[in-house]
Amino acid sequence: MEEKDLSEQESLQIIQQMIQTAKQEQKDDGKGWITWGWLLFAASISTFLNLQFHWYSTWIFWNVFGGITLLFMLYAVIRGYVIRTTKRVRTYTKDLFEKLNIGFFIFLMIIILSINLGVGPVKGFALLIALYGFWILIYGAALSFKPSIIAAFITWGFALAGLFVPETDFKTIMLLHGAAVLCGYIIPGHIAYLQFSKLQKEGNTIHGV
Repeated sequence: MEEKDLSEQESLQIIQQMIQTAKQEQKDDGKGWITWGWLLFAASISTFLNLQFHWYSTWIFWNVFGGITLLFMLYAVIRGYVIRTTKRVRTYTKDLFEKLNIGFFIFLMIIILSINLGVGPVKGFALLIALYGFWILIYGAALSFKPSIIAAFITWGFALAGLFVPETDFKTIMLLHGAAVLCGYIIPGHIAYLQFSKLQKEGNTIHGV
């Protein structure tokens, strides 16, 4: 059976589709950053207001956040290993972020454990903010996403400031934590979402040529 020669227009369309696919591989829709950013921001500001007005126990909103995190992780496990219906294509970028996620959560658990074993919560949250900055920088560098690279250094600035907060001033570290996730997670996340949406629209236009 003879193969049909591609016309110049068909060849150009295939090349454009390949370029667009490569671009999408190096982009993130930002939804994860937006979701976790707003959850962390809500927990921080709610805790600050709680300390200001003495509504409930100090850790109530962080306990709620922890419960939501556990439910999300359970959902992710069920979706990924139990009800998975299609085999996803594995790529270098996906593999990299999968391994980095594991490392991030292990480090996160160590910091949380250290807070429970004697490290003051103010210094503990300063270390958490520093960890956010590291993860944000890796993400930005891997995807060549400049807003996240800039946000990482801003986040580290908040972490450094947190180290000088007195251990008795938990309200201030909550404000710093909230500001850090706003600058490091939420704002870059929304920028990534807008860029990804624009890229998808461009992709649909190309496919329709």
